[in-house]
Amino acid sequence: MKNSGEKLTIGGFAKAAGVNVETIRFYQRKGLLVEPAKPYGSVRRYGGADVVRVKFVKSAQRLGFSLNEIADLLRLDDGAHCEEAGSLAEQKLKEVRERIADLARIETVLSELVFACHSRQGNVSCPLIAALQDRASLAGSAPSHRSPGNKQASAVPPPAQGRGHPKQ
Repeated sequence: MKNSGEKLTIGGFAKAAGVNVETIRFYQRKGLLVEPAKPYGSVRRYGGADVVRVKFVKSAQRLGFSLNEIADLLRLDDGAHCEEAGSLAEQKLKEVRERIADLARIETVLSELVFACHSRQGNVSCPLIAALQDRASLAGSAPSHRSPGNKQASAVPPPAQGRGHPKQ
């Protein structure tokens, strides 16, 4: 990388790290990145280690780690805490598998609803709309699952215990 060492302005740093300047400032406010001292009459300068740190944060985000979890990982970055880092990764893997299972249930229900919508005949209410209305009126009680052959679609599946679906 050109401009290695402590020579990058915040704009050059952001470009080298593949993020925007506001991301750098956000990470500084969150404590993920140290804001360097500002010499009198000059601008703050960033170095290669800062670029590596931001790329680490972005990589961890792509794996689904939250900023708080990333902060924990950054505290373990000396390489001597592999067991702790592994535990964090195991927990994240468990969460990802739970989300995948939730998504598989949603896919099954949506497939049934699409099939029901396409096989609808006559003046019958829309199976998708009916299922969503049923789900809204049940609010909190367990949904009943019906097969698409009954011309009544399954209600939307509940989220896994202890977690909610985004934008439910």
